[in-house]
Amino acid sequence: MLQNGRKIVPEGLKYAKYTPTNFRLKRALVVTKLSRYEFEQLRHPELSPDQLQQKLRDRGTDVEMVLHLHKVHKDFERRIVQSFQDVGCEVKLSSRSSLSKDVMSWADVIVPVGGDGTFLLSAGRASPLFALSQQKTPIVGFNSDPLHSEGRLMLPKHYSDNPADAVSRIKSGDFKWMHRSRVRTTMLGSNGKIPEPTDLFRHTEVKMEQVSTAPEILDQDMAHKYKAKMKRVLPYLALNEVFIGEHLSARVSHLQLVLDHQDVVNKTKCSGLCVSTGTGSTSWHTSINRITSRDVDDLLRSLPNGNSKNVMMLRQNAEEIAQRYNQGLLFAPDDPRLCYSIREQICVGVWPSPKTFKERDFVQTVFVKSHCIDANLVIDGSISFPFNDGAKALLEVHPEDALLTIALD
Repeated sequence: MLQNGRKIVPEGLKYAKYTPTNFRLKRALVVTKLSRYEFEQLRHPELSPDQLQQKLRDRGTDVEMVLHLHKVHKDFERRIVQSFQDVGCEVKLSSRSSLSKDVMSWADVIVPVGGDGTFLLSAGRASPLFALSQQKTPIVGFNSDPLHSEGRLMLPKHYSDNPADAVSRIKSGDFKWMHRSRVRTTMLGSNGKIPEPTDLFRHTEVKMEQVSTAPEILDQDMAHKYKAKMKRVLPYLALNEVFIGEHLSARVSHLQLVLDHQDVVNKTKCSGLCVSTGTGSTSWHTSINRITSRDVDDLLRSLPNGNSKNVMMLRQNAEEIAQRYNQGLLFAPDDPRLCYSIREQICVGVWPSPKTFKERDFVQTVFVKSHCIDANLVIDGSISFPFNDGAKALLEVHPEDALLTIALD
């Protein structure tokens, strides 16, 4: 198919060579959610169960609900394990702290059980860059508590009532493959070094399991354009989004962006930059850009003929208009494009520069240079890298980085 004189490869064909042709389900790795009760246990290892519960009560926590939700999750977790064992699978359990590249390479399928956070954690470790392997291990997630969790990345909620049916279909091959594009982050600089990342969930420094993605020398054109000598790909791929901004949210983020390797340097002061995939378009991307029925109504009332009959009829449909607009913010999980969003961009005086710089648009690549004081580059709200004045990063999508997932109706 030709478009503007260029040959366009349909996305299904583009990802076809990364789809397994001989999938056999024999070994399942179940990745367990860290419940709120388990999190509190980790925070206070010196306390007995009775002491911990009393401490939580003194804090005003609804202990009975915390314990109830913990039990709900653990009961469901056991049902998932049993469902895979019933179809003849060997099963291993792994927590977020024990999720290593060795145990993931053992599995035929990775099964996060919990909510979207558990899925994102599993997806981050199921990266060929992280595991230093070209092996594509598919992922399928189960929502352990659909009453309290939306679980957009998990299987439809009715499989939470009957997980054995889902496992049986997976075992028999009665499912569809879905490829979800991910953001590859490449740091540019003079020596190829990158700082140690921080696990935002545990608030601890993370020693990356594998030592290299090795630094590489930039080609001459890239080196000249971005005034850097070396590049180094981060081992973590973003399934939802990459966020760049000041650590202190009240501080203005000062960034420079180059879109699609153009010759224009876009300068912005804002509350941060969010670069989203199609998968992430249902998440933070929508939260940043969505409008409410109140926004629609205020806009219509501001028109010169705001009280006319036609406009009044539109105002009565403000909720529907807002919903249609917000639905239009979403794009397909396998879309090879990225969508960047500038949060709360300052549009006064000389900012932004140039004035034609859009606060949201689709792109193939985004180059970002920081002029921040205490900023971070955050992958899927989980892994954070310092990104202060002078730091440079290139964000892009590569088909071979796509996450392979199992989809059921």
